[in-house]
Amino acid sequence: MKSLSRPIFPKSLPFPFLQSQQSQFQSLLPWRGSIRPSSAAPISARSSSLYSRPSLRELQSDKAANRALVYDFLRSAGIVPDELDGLELPVTVPVIRERLDFLRSLGLSVNDVNRYPLVLGCSVKKNMLPVLDYLGNIGVRQSAIADLLRRYPQVLHASVVVDLAPVVKYLRGMDVPAQAIPRVLERYPELLGFKLEGTMSTSVAYLVGIGVSRREIGGILSKFPEILGMRVARTIKPLIERLESLGLSKRSVAKLIEEKPQILGFSLEDQVNPNLQAIEEFGIGVSAIAKHPELLGLDLREKLLSQKNLLQSVIFLDDGEFRDLIEKMPIAVGLARSTVVKHVDFYRKSGFSIDQVRKMVVDCPQILALNLKIMETSLEYFLREMDGDLEELVAFPAFFTYGLDSTIKPRHLMVTKKELKCSLAWLLTCSDSKFQERMSFDSISVDDFDEEDEEEDDDDSESSDDYDDDDDDDDDDYV
Repeated sequence: MKSLSRPIFPKSLPFPFLQSQQSQFQSLLPWRGSIRPSSAAPISARSSSLYSRPSLRELQSDKAANRALVYDFLRSAGIVPDELDGLELPVTVPVIRERLDFLRSLGLSVNDVNRYPLVLGCSVKKNMLPVLDYLGNIGVRQSAIADLLRRYPQVLHASVVVDLAPVVKYLRGMDVPAQAIPRVLERYPELLGFKLEGTMSTSVAYLVGIGVSRREIGGILSKFPEILGMRVARTIKPLIERLESLGLSKRSVAKLIEEKPQILGFSLEDQVNPNLQAIEEFGIGVSAIAKHPELLGLDLREKLLSQKNLLQSVIFLDDGEFRDLIEKMPIAVGLARSTVVKHVDFYRKSGFSIDQVRKMVVDCPQILALNLKIMETSLEYFLREMDGDLEELVAFPAFFTYGLDSTIKPRHLMVTKKELKCSLAWLLTCSDSKFQERMSFDSISVDDFDEEDEEEDDDDSESSDDYDDDDDDDDDDYV
């Protein structure tokens, strides 16, 4: 008959530090100091008879004495044992020492244990190792274990089969990619304590009910798993209704959540409402929030006021121009002062007047954030190779947002080959296929330039690599 027992430790443990602990905890730790081993004479006086049994009072006395020794050891280690009253603890110091040493080997400090001393009630072999083994097997990084346990030490009490595995299975059922699950748990370890029939299922059902695409749920949970812990009536629904009150349709709100699910974590009273009030005070349209809903999580009133004062002092922007600028580029509220000043200085040194710079910034705010080295190269090509005039750039400042090698040079060469003369807007504000179509004409009249073409987006506009990334401003340039 085959034995049904199995070894406590797996053949191979996912974390290297667990492998080193495996042999250490296969047997009881050696006794240290002056603590009595359990095989020594009992603490209380007992009958000398070999067949006598200790009374209940004697057992209770022994237990109290041993617990006092455990408490003394914990205090000597810096642990405050007050919260452990009533918790079933090991009766010997070596076992509690074993648990404390193991927690330290995971990267937890004495302060971490003091924040949740009940973790000392977990057995190394029966609780801690099976949980850590499971987390490692599904891909949780060893470097993230300590932080995960600091945030949710209760996971060490959990059952792998009853508690942890069902949560992982649920995430897979919500189309969260298997490779994303470890990062989800690292970001939001409290998820491991949720019950499937509770908040997790109701929050997802509500989002789908307001129009969020079911196939987008996996991506949403990967970006912001905290949604699974939010109560619909208390948190999610009031925020959704507030956004709809701005005139946004249900589909628009659902689209915002699909693209920026983090907005559901903003406090309605402390962040969203004050920021919406600030936007109204500055006369900025709701379109700014629709473009960049993450603005709702900032201290928007302070940032708007600071940026307004900066632009007024540097390029003499009036209130209406500032409003237009923010509506076109909402993330301009996050531009650092040094970045704005550097770009304005660049334009002034290049020969633009302050009035021209102001007009360019209002028409195309992106030119305050582009990479200065790339802008210098584009300007040099425009002046030397294209024989351009600065007035043309004033009329079309978006020239700087197009890639020099990918768009400007090849199109300019084609136009030059045909001996054509055209505006920068005509040259750049169309797709590659539309431009090829234009080049197939025998003659071209700039007067025939269609307004529809002016609105057409170009796939070759600047990537994020073309934006200013000066080392001094990396932390402050963007929202």
